[in-house]
Amino acid sequence: MNKICNFCGNKNFRKKEVQYVYKHDGKYLIVNNVPCEECEYCGEQYFEAQSLKKIESDFNQIYVSGKKPRNKIEVPVEEFVEF
Repeated sequence: MNKICNFCGNKNFRKKEVQYVYKHDGKYLIVNNVPCEECEYCGEQYFEAQSLKKIESDFNQIYVSGKKPRNKIEVPVEEFVEF
């Protein structure tokens, strides 16, 4: 199958594992080592639907069903102020 990047038109991709940040209703889940294919030119990442469904399922298990996550972090938040 010939793949073409939807953003830049490049045809070269590399398989990677990346950190994926899932956000829903102001809540976040950071998932490490998510497989994807990344455009070698612009860096756009493409994920399998099965991977994204698993992340969504994990999010719901944590926030709805009370599953304990592997780790928690504290993240500072700031508002951008123009100069």
